[in-house]
Amino acid sequence: MAQRGALTRRHNAPKDKEKEKDDAGQAADVEEVEAGEGDEGESKYSRLTLMEEVLLLGIKDREGYTSFWNDCISSGLRGCMLIELGLRQRIELEKTGMRKRSLSSRKLVVKEAKGDRPTGDVLLDEAFKHIRTTEPAEGVQDWIELLSGETWNPLKLKYQLRNVRERLAKGLVEKGVLTTEKQNFLLFDMTTHPVTDMVVKERVVKKVQDSVLSKWQNDTSRFDKRVLALIYMAHASDVLENAFAPLSDDDYELAMKRVRELLDADPEVEAAKGGSNEVLWAVVSAFLK
Repeated sequence: MAQRGALTRRHNAPKDKEKEKDDAGQAADVEEVEAGEGDEGESKYSRLTLMEEVLLLGIKDREGYTSFWNDCISSGLRGCMLIELGLRQRIELEKTGMRKRSLSSRKLVVKEAKGDRPTGDVLLDEAFKHIRTTEPAEGVQDWIELLSGETWNPLKLKYQLRNVRERLAKGLVEKGVLTTEKQNFLLFDMTTHPVTDMVVKERVVKKVQDSVLSKWQNDTSRFDKRVLALIYMAHASDVLENAFAPLSDDDYELAMKRVRELLDADPEVEAAKGGSNEVLWAVVSAFLK
């Protein structure tokens, strides 16, 4: 899969013990970015998935839709789903044993300890079900293509997740981050989702900016995994530059220089470091090919 995105600036309370146990298990699956103990905006922000953050970066604030010319975000969002499942400890790469194998050659498998308990997100549950029930297992790049519907095999079209952007947008509407409007585009009407809670979007933008400026780490293993995933997947989805648009020219150049450093990293080497998430680096590897 070709490397995505340009690097030049554009100017544009439980009722019984059983329920307690189940609730505790579901809560453990969600790695929140922040505790969510502050104001309402912070609580909304802490509940955003990686897919929602990437979509927010791509959505035009007032118009309420992503660029018509962006043909990268579809596969990018599918990659986000795999990383999200990996960060929630639902899936992993198959073990290699004594023989060393590349990330791209290893299949995605389900972590048995988690079973088939719901993740709390419908799209993630759909993707997880496909991975869990498919035999033989498929690799990361295969799953990105299958979930996107990019296959010539009609028997595998059943794996395609449809209307992903619209479903993610509706989820953000339910969280009070976006709203729903109808816009007329001469020949047709289109449902759009303008941003209503700019505080939440600005938090996402600032997180991306800070990660390559004031909070920059020279070693990827010192990055928060969700922040690192957000940078890579925003780039793969061709929406990263939207977060850098408000920066001064000097900060912009520094930010892009550091993004290039991340893009030059070897996923195989990074995945071998202690504490790394192999699914994250396997997805990154698929997009940097």
